[in-house]
Amino acid sequence: MQLYKSVVMIYCVFFSIDSVAQSEAIHSVISNDPEYVTASKTTTSHRPDTEVVVETELISEINPQSQQQNTAEKPSAVTPSEKALSPEFVAVPIVFSTETLSTTFGAAGVLKHAGQPQAVALGIGLYSANDSWLSYAGFYHYQLPELDQWLFSAELFRGHYEQGIYYLPNSDLYEPKANDISRVISVGDEGFSKLTMEYVLPIARGKHGAANALGKNTTPISWNPLESGVSSISLTPFSKYRELEALAYLADEARGVELAFNWDNRDAKLNSTEGGQTNLTITKGFSVDDDPSWLMWEFEQSAFMSFGSNSWFEQQVLGINFYLADTPSWEQDYKQQQFQQPPSFAGVSLGGFDRLRGYSSKQFTGRSAVNYALEYRVTPQWQPLQSLPVFNLYNIPWWQWVLFAEAGNVADEFTLTELHDDMKTNYGAGIRFEVEGIVIRTDFVTGGDESQFWVMVNQAF
Repeated sequence: MQLYKSVVMIYCVFFSIDSVAQSEAIHSVISNDPEYVTASKTTTSHRPDTEVVVETELISEINPQSQQQNTAEKPSAVTPSEKALSPEFVAVPIVFSTETLSTTFGAAGVLKHAGQPQAVALGIGLYSANDSWLSYAGFYHYQLPELDQWLFSAELFRGHYEQGIYYLPNSDLYEPKANDISRVISVGDEGFSKLTMEYVLPIARGKHGAANALGKNTTPISWNPLESGVSSISLTPFSKYRELEALAYLADEARGVELAFNWDNRDAKLNSTEGGQTNLTITKGFSVDDDPSWLMWEFEQSAFMSFGSNSWFEQQVLGINFYLADTPSWEQDYKQQQFQQPPSFAGVSLGGFDRLRGYSSKQFTGRSAVNYALEYRVTPQWQPLQSLPVFNLYNIPWWQWVLFAEAGNVADEFTLTELHDDMKTNYGAGIRFEVEGIVIRTDFVTGGDESQFWVMVNQAF
């Protein structure tokens, strides 16, 4: 239960608020869906004991009417919208300690309106007493002239771990299976780079451009993508690597491209009560050195149903999530020494802060996976947080109590029988609350190899 990732997240979140909450015309937050917004999201995830997780949606809310105001009477005046365009930088020191990394020092910095109103730049650097280090840089949601339906983002991560913890197929088996794994501690280097080019379809909420499409839904939810939600297609070339000193024979590089189709039909991203989200991602891995090419796809569907309010709860919501993945190119012929599959760090996996949360990050890897999640989310009428020390410095409109259960499995065959044989289950409870437009998620989960405690930004789905 390594918690230093939560320190990174909470520092980045809380110390970036003051620099973006001072203008009446703009309320930049780490959020999901205020009206008339532009957004940026980055997700960086690695194994749990040496994991830095950045899952941040940095939003700038812009009043479109302010951009059309006539300023002829006071040509020298600075309008609120012009103030909103000014770059705003905030940096925060980070200090934490874990059994794996020992004492670690570093800093995180965020630049809002980094060259464009909707653009955001984020950087993190850390160095530990045992000579481990990592760095992360991201530049999100830039637009090119005359390309109103497009958004461009780039990310770069590099890390070195002196005592990295990895879950790998059991090397004692001649033909290792998906759930036969060993916990390995090794010196490790890993990283990735990616460029995302997202095209928002000019239908439904996307017909007024990509920036406005990321805003809050103000129309009734329907299950027709031509009338409701935001539909987008994204193309993401990527390069990933992982080099382990103790297991130098493993594949250590993956290059390819991801093609994703997404339909976000939720009424709100921070706290969904109806609608849902559909996502299909197809990943083509290229041949690297002697390692063959590979193909993987992932499908995810969420849905939400509201049960209204009562004297105890302001809101009751049932959330359902279904995840299914497969690697059609999968081949494991140990007799002929023929393999066609992605490296374990780039392929299908379960375990971590979003799926099968009772297990460590990427603990299970293989050809295919299925995961079911059910969450019962309630917002109490009683809200004491606003009066507590420290909490009273921020706007906390709601908090949420959550009960959830999950069942999932990874298999080396894509069949219903294999996927549902000996499924892993876990159960948990959590408290989530919005702070200045940010959802802070804390989940305590049991049912796995050991209990896990996750601190994260944003809902699990």
